[in-house]
Amino acid sequence: LGEGHPAYANSLNNLAGLLEATGRFEEAEPFHRQAMDITKAALGEHHPDYANSLNNLAQLWAATDRSADAIPLFEQSLQIFTSVHGPEHPHTIVVRKNLKAVRDT
Repeated sequence: LGEGHPAYANSLNNLAGLLEATGRFEEAEPFHRQAMDITKAALGEHHPDYANSLNNLAQLWAATDRSADAIPLFEQSLQIFTSVHGPEHPHTIVVRKNLKAVRDT
């Protein structure tokens, strides 16, 4: 499939999630960024998979005291999920809760 394929980006997101789960945040960030770039190039800026990549990187930043950097990514992710799935879809609700949690800190 190649390194520009969305399935490859999904694998990178999974690897980044594993690294985060083991506390290796600095190692996870490049994988999140690469996955986000691939997804954007392959599927576009209005695709739910791109919104998911934005949310994943924002969660990493929120967990590493970079809330100010995370907020715009959460907002963009929320906008995409809302426009694609609607305001009551589970993905939209999760991102809304993530954004609220960061703003409340």
